[in-house]
Amino acid sequence: MSTSAAKVPMSHPLKTLTLVVPCFNSAAYLHRCLDSLVQCGDDLEVLVVDDGSHDETGAIAEAYAERFPGTVRVIHQPNGGHGSAINTGLEHATGQYLKVVDSDDWLDVEALGRVLDSLRTMVADGADVDMVVSNFVYEKVDKRNKKAMRYRGVLPTGRVFSWDDVGQFGPSQYILMHSLIYRTDLLRECGLRLPEHTFYVDNLYAYVPLAHVERIVYLDEDLYRYFIGRSDQSVNESVMIGRVDQQLRINRMMIDHVGRVRRQPGISMGLCRYLIHYAEIVSAVSSVLLVRAGTVEARALKDGFWREVERDDPWLYRRLRRRSVLGQITNLPGRPGRGISMLAYRAAQWAVGFN
Repeated sequence: MSTSAAKVPMSHPLKTLTLVVPCFNSAAYLHRCLDSLVQCGDDLEVLVVDDGSHDETGAIAEAYAERFPGTVRVIHQPNGGHGSAINTGLEHATGQYLKVVDSDDWLDVEALGRVLDSLRTMVADGADVDMVVSNFVYEKVDKRNKKAMRYRGVLPTGRVFSWDDVGQFGPSQYILMHSLIYRTDLLRECGLRLPEHTFYVDNLYAYVPLAHVERIVYLDEDLYRYFIGRSDQSVNESVMIGRVDQQLRINRMMIDHVGRVRRQPGISMGLCRYLIHYAEIVSAVSSVLLVRAGTVEARALKDGFWREVERDDPWLYRRLRRRSVLGQITNLPGRPGRGISMLAYRAAQWAVGFN
């Protein structure tokens, strides 16, 4: 069943969960993704957003819509990028909760069934949970041992909690888009609108709405399977170096956001602590990519980035660059310092399994 640019009519029955699947030239992976999403009940909506693909992506999605007419819907739109596809999915979603699943990734079917059961119970009990967090697993190409990102000991398990109940995240531990299920109306009420034609907007998706989140549940389920390690992937290191201007753009938007949030009266200290932690990680990634580029121009970009942060928010600059271990390690001066930064980065790659 195709949907044009018009929003979903109110006649569509309300679902428990919408899974938004942004797609661009995803024919090689889309079957695996959609097969993992369509098996868990009539109150699950799979909303495929074909973002101007020119391969068989659209036809594959339409075939699933014909096979699963009460579950799968397809929206075709001109290419606007990952953020545009998520925006479109949010506009059309009929689920009370929403999760984004990239078309080259997939969900564990059994874990999805259990997560859906939990969501149904929350809805029936009127729990009004704003955000549900679950685990994700790095499914790295050619890597036998899979690394899971879990939150045991940091987030209370299986009960409603607030930011003030959140513990200390580890240096490489943060809540990515892959971990998140949001209450759909919260995303609409906070006015979330992701930039179009821009990479790495998933960081904003996992960041900007958090200031509006009050009630959280952590389900210790390895739900999301994050397929990583392909040479053409946006998070491949060489690709990220080529797009470092977009990485810096998103990084600046995150720093501006946390600067505004931490000044709000009555804001949760637990939330601020987490937002700063996430900004530390993304800023460290930006710095190390610019070091890895190995050019005078890249080093100048890195220095300019940090000068802007210091000028705009001296307190946050000290927190991200001077007091943060990540900030210090990824910004050591001189050639020997850059070498140490790269050794630390490679060690993190090996330990975690990311690109």
